[in-house]
Amino acid sequence: MKRRAKMFGWTIAILLVMAALGWWQRGPITVALMQRQVMALTANADSLAGLPDGLHVGLCGAGSPFPDAKRSGPCTVVVAGKRMFVFDAGAGAARNLALMRLNAGQIEALFFTHYHSDHIDGLGELMVQRWIQRTAQQPMPIHGPVGLEQVLQGFQAAYTLDKGYRTGHHGDKVVPPAGFGGRALPFEFSGEAQRKVLLSEGDLEIVAFAVDHGPVHPSVGYRIRYKDRTLVLSGDTIASAAVARESKGVDLLLHEALSPQLLGMVEHGFAAAGRAPLAQIMHDVLNYHTTPEQAAEIAQAAGVKALVFNHIVPPLPLAGLEQAFAQGASQIYRGPLRVGADGDWFSLPAGSQTIEMGKRP
Repeated sequence: MKRRAKMFGWTIAILLVMAALGWWQRGPITVALMQRQVMALTANADSLAGLPDGLHVGLCGAGSPFPDAKRSGPCTVVVAGKRMFVFDAGAGAARNLALMRLNAGQIEALFFTHYHSDHIDGLGELMVQRWIQRTAQQPMPIHGPVGLEQVLQGFQAAYTLDKGYRTGHHGDKVVPPAGFGGRALPFEFSGEAQRKVLLSEGDLEIVAFAVDHGPVHPSVGYRIRYKDRTLVLSGDTIASAAVARESKGVDLLLHEALSPQLLGMVEHGFAAAGRAPLAQIMHDVLNYHTTPEQAAEIAQAAGVKALVFNHIVPPLPLAGLEQAFAQGASQIYRGPLRVGADGDWFSLPAGSQTIEMGKRP
């Protein structure tokens, strides 16, 4: 018994000495660990290497204009095979792509759903990061409904001085002036279907379709197909027949969602604090978004394989609120359902019905 107690005492002593040495050497240790992380990040020129062939979807922003530590401004990254596209560029888009270990220089094109501030306010930094990381010789192609030229002109004017600073500092070979900014590719709809094929190249098709986010007009959603895997992005909208139509049998539906019950608490809080204009705004936004239950009804009727909520309103800062947010929806939609957060990653391998849900590997 004494021997065991003595051995235990020696073990504790050794552990204390090791902890003291670790604390004393914490600076060099953390620097060495940082060096390993830096080497892994900077070597990642092809951030898509190692992904299985298929359709991959990442949330580089799952939130709304509300401040939310888990959810930045709207941004979705889609990898089709080895081609990377981004849909909307809310605040934090470029930073979140980097945190997901994705190289912004590999963005082939950007697509906008509409021009509410929370969907576009990360555009400037995203254009800069693509330009620098790609050593781009041409501006980034940017697709969007009518109004795109006005939005892009404003951002490019705001970043013109920065363009000059960077080229002057690093030189034309590192940051070619011709690769700065974006190239507007606006589109309009014609006919009753109110949909348009924007890209159709072999195994890949990207279709835009009109949704109802009035008075914001136009506002669109997107349907993406790569080989035998499919995805629909609802964009901001009320419960939409167009989303239901485009979602028939798709693998993954990424749908915006607003909880009237939880947002009502925010409205009441502003009203109680005497902040009537903000309380009015909380009330007004109810009429141009979709509730989780409505989105679940669309997904269930369309036979969607998996449903993910994004553009989450209001913020969900406390553990357990995700369950409250989705509780009614989970009783309607019987497939896999997730309340999205920044960094979420969904893989749909080609030639399979598998849908892997997690974080960026």
